[in-house]
Amino acid sequence: MTEIKNILVALDLSDIDSTLIEYASFIAETLKVKKVYFVHNIKKHEISELFEEQLKDINLDEIIGNELNEKVEEKFTSSTDWEVLISEDPYSESLINYIVNKYEIQLALIGNKNKIKGTGVVSGKLLRMLKCNILSIPKNAKPLITNIWAGTDFSSASNKVFKVAENLQKTLKTTVKAVHVYNIPLQFSPYIPKEHLNIKIENHLKEKFDKFIRKVGYKGDLTTEIIPGKGSGVAEKLRSKAEASKVDLIIVGDKGRNTFSSLLVGSVTEELFNQDLEMPLWIVK
Repeated sequence: MTEIKNILVALDLSDIDSTLIEYASFIAETLKVKKVYFVHNIKKHEISELFEEQLKDINLDEIIGNELNEKVEEKFTSSTDWEVLISEDPYSESLINYIVNKYEIQLALIGNKNKIKGTGVVSGKLLRMLKCNILSIPKNAKPLITNIWAGTDFSSASNKVFKVAENLQKTLKTTVKAVHVYNIPLQFSPYIPKEHLNIKIENHLKEKFDKFIRKVGYKGDLTTEIIPGKGSGVAEKLRSKAEASKVDLIIVGDKGRNTFSSLLVGSVTEELFNQDLEMPLWIVK
């Protein structure tokens, strides 16, 4: 796992900011982070002409900067060094990408606001644009991790998922389960009884799982689970099963490949990223 030295936290002056700040404090203290950058972008071009006259003599940068500094001082309890960055850019995703590169950010925390129409657009762009890890946080997430699910499709690309899980388990003494979701290939189903196909696939996947775990060389306690999709999309099945199991964090890679599952292939990762998850989602780049 790449050491997490610097974290970016994207704030937007909404209710979710408090959750993000508290979770950033938790992660910073857990991983012994060097510095946290709290970033807010003021989109002045979105201000209606009706209010231009009233705002012309107001220093929005200073007012918003003071407000965010006060909130961070209140909510951020870690001893980690932090800084609030205020900017004006027509494109928030471009600004965040610039800061990630300039300050050598390894992890970006963003709010999961997919329940609000239109708010997932910027998040989706960031998923494809940023080269650092991304941690998506829902509004009511608690800064606590006791139960982690690590998604895998057995590809070498998913090895990095277990480096993150192993590091978190070592520090937090949390449980970690490696999970794999599969769907029966549709082209086979008309010719082979479904129950026979399920048995053959699951036996095949168990062998692959054992070989994969040995190859990863995971240093810690790790359980495994194979989850049949049963007609549901992989992302939806993983979400529903994780919620039922009271998972605190899902970790997946940004890409991968497998015959029976596309859990880590970009399109499915993005689908999971855009779900209204009840728990944080860590995407490893």
